[in-house]
This record gives sequence, C-alpha cells and structure tokens, in this order.
Amino acid sequence: MEVKLWSDKREREMYENFADLYAIIKATEKLEKAYVRDVVSSSDYESESLKLIAQFKTLASTLKDTVPSVDRFVDTYKMDCPAALNRLVVSGVPATVEHRAAAAATATTSAATVAECVQHFITAMDTLKLNMVAVDQVHPVLADLLASLNKLTILPGEFEGRVKMREWIGRLSKMGAADELTEQQARQLHFDLESSYNLFMAALPNAAS
Repeated sequence: MEVKLWSDKREREMYENFADLYAIIKATEKLEKAYVRDVVSSSDYESESLKLIAQFKTLASTLKDTVPSVDRFVDTYKMDCPAALNRLVVSGVPATVEHRAAAAATATTSAATVAECVQHFITAMDTLKLNMVAVDQVHPVLADLLASLNKLTILPGEFEGRVKMREWIGRLSKMGAADELTEQQARQLHFDLESSYNLFMAALPNAAS
C-alpha cells in the first residue's frame, strides 16, 4: 500500500522543498569536509560553495513560514552537519572569501601601523633636532614609538630598533623629569634613531614577503 506524504499539490511542493533543503545542507557539509581535507581545489570549492549558498538563501526565503529555523530543521531530521550550518547560516560566504577578507584586514592594519611607526621615528628625530632634550620631552615620544613597534607583528621578535628604544626608555626612566640629555647623549640617541629607522625600512619587505 502506497503511503502519500501529501494530500494536495501545495503539501507536495512543501515536501519537495524540504527534500531540496536537506540535499543542499548535506552537499554543503560534504563540500566543507572535502575542502578541509584538500580534496577539492580552492577555485572549485569557491564556485560550488557560492552556488549552494545562493540556492540555500533562495530556498530559505521560500520556506521562511514553514521552516522558521534551519537549526530546528536539522535537529528534526537528525542531520549532523555543523560545517554546513556554519557556512550557510552563520557565515553566508565561502571559506576562501573569509580568508581573503581576513588577510586584507591584516595587511591594512599592518600598513597603518607602519605609517604610525614612520611618523613616530620622524617626530623623535625632530624633537632632538629642535634641542628638546629634557626627559619629559624625549620619554613620551620614545614610548609612543616603542608602542607602535610592538604592535607591528611582521617585524622580527628581537628587532634591533625595538631593543635600542627599550634601552633608552630604561635609561630615561632612571632620570628626573626635568633632567636633560647631554650633548653626547642626544647625539647618540639621534644616531640610534636614524640607524633604527633605516633598519626598520629595510626589514619591511623581508618581513612582509
């Protein structure tokens, strides 16, 4: 005896949509696993993922009244598809697109920090050229420079410029706010800043490559 799941055309269409939704979720889960295991190329993964996401959004919009929650749909039909839910419901874009966006954000942040470091190097050197050699004038600009250098993760861990700035800040911290650098100290600090700046600029292409 044949058992019908639907009693009219509308119900039949609903169950067919359920079947399509089930198939899209399963296919997405399979695709995500294939990508993680490097079974599928990034370009093939991305085009297939974009297609599945588009199909899912169209179908989810059609079924919004009968399937208000995709998570509940997955639970109801006992589907173990966490990767698919993340891709279709949470993210909404292929993993490759997410990775490119993250890389672009990192590059933008690094570029902004590089510009910040350059500005602080120039400010520190200009401070000395203007004969502003009191501790309370020199210490803040060196502290700002060191803070920027510490934010820049593309530099080597023991970057010489960073080490020199730490040493100078340590020396200044032991002096009084109104104390002034001697002419010899100011000259040495300016030399260290200039050489650190040159090392900084030389390190960037190598660190970024």
